[in-house]
Amino acid sequence: MARSPDPLRPTHPLRIANFRAYWAARFCMTLAQNGMIVVIGWQTYTIARATMSPSASAAQLGLIGLLQFLPLFISTPITGWVADRFDRRMITRVTLSLQVFCAAVLAVSTVEGWISLPVIFAVAVLLGIGRAFAGPAFGALAPNLVPRESLPTAIALSSTSWQVGAIVGPAIGGFAYSVTPSGAYFLATALFGLALGCMLLIGAVPRTIAIAKGSPLKQIAEGLAYVGQNKLVLGAITLDLFAVFLAGTSALLPIYAHDILKVGPQGLSLLVGAPAIGAAVVAIFFSFRPIKTNVGVKMLAAVLVYGVATVTFGLSTSMPLSLAALALAGAADMFSVYIRSSLIQLYTPDDKRGRVGAVSQLTISASNELGEAESGFLAAALGPVGAVLVGGGGAIVVTILWTYLFPSIRNAKTFEPPKSLRDAADLEMEAHA
Repeated sequence: MARSPDPLRPTHPLRIANFRAYWAARFCMTLAQNGMIVVIGWQTYTIARATMSPSASAAQLGLIGLLQFLPLFISTPITGWVADRFDRRMITRVTLSLQVFCAAVLAVSTVEGWISLPVIFAVAVLLGIGRAFAGPAFGALAPNLVPRESLPTAIALSSTSWQVGAIVGPAIGGFAYSVTPSGAYFLATALFGLALGCMLLIGAVPRTIAIAKGSPLKQIAEGLAYVGQNKLVLGAITLDLFAVFLAGTSALLPIYAHDILKVGPQGLSLLVGAPAIGAAVVAIFFSFRPIKTNVGVKMLAAVLVYGVATVTFGLSTSMPLSLAALALAGAADMFSVYIRSSLIQLYTPDDKRGRVGAVSQLTISASNELGEAESGFLAAALGPVGAVLVGGGGAIVVTILWTYLFPSIRNAKTFEPPKSLRDAADLEMEAHA
């Protein structure tokens, strides 16, 4: 009788101490980052509603998203180049230290009673800077920690830790805030500190391939050009940009909890936790039945479901239906991000992963932070329900358009890149050896 394969065979990423520390660090960091997003949003809206109208308060939520996005937008070309040029471990350690400081400032200011909109806005800018440099470094570091044959599994695990953390984090943050506002920030401080400790455990790793000679501006341009040349990478990145930018609802959840569903901070914790349930179901499914075929078509279908679930949430005035719609949106988002992240990493040579990762992070942040700004400003103009309906419908339209504009996405059968791309990467590695 043939033996079943060992799920933790020697080449499995979780057998590698450096990768285990990396995975734990990224998971803790993502939990803290996304937990703070919902807490900052609720606290901002609460402070603003004390002196402002609902529409003006919604605009303050939009401003928070904008302040976190602008540092990322301005620094994206530099952050990708830094991740390809310098020690990626050191970059992550410095940025985690900055985020520990930001969370601690919000915790102390809340306890001492001097928390205000200017304080929150200033911290939002610092958080945007920290995340701008952390994203490309974290994303490009994972492939340096495992042998090449383990890379697809490592990317899948890394993507799963990020996505689960991104959806579970708001649920934890919302629950902690419902118990005590300062407790949510102290929890984030502890999680950032734990992530920093894990990164300090990572020993020396093989250096990434030296990037081509030339001025930093030329090297930055080369990384950006690769995104434009690889149509699958370009299509996957921009699909996420436009679909989630339009259909994101996280910035409006405080409004729904406060004014539409009228469920208060406890209900808000349930709303932000619903996508986590959907994501967890999908993550468990992947652990038993990983995706292997027709990955492109499945990614497009997942984004389409995400848009439909968003429209359903926008129309709902029932708490159970709202929770179900958000859970479905979380499941679809987990499904699509898992495929998209794996495709982008595997279709990009290692010497360009930092710069391509920076572009990908810019689109993710645009779809999140800038999407929050768009949601807040659109809610101020059309009301929260109108904003959600317009966004969900827009995501559906974008998915249909991308199916035809980027045939390389729907034609992607597996995560394995074309032979021509693999051969080019091998030649580049030999040239720099």
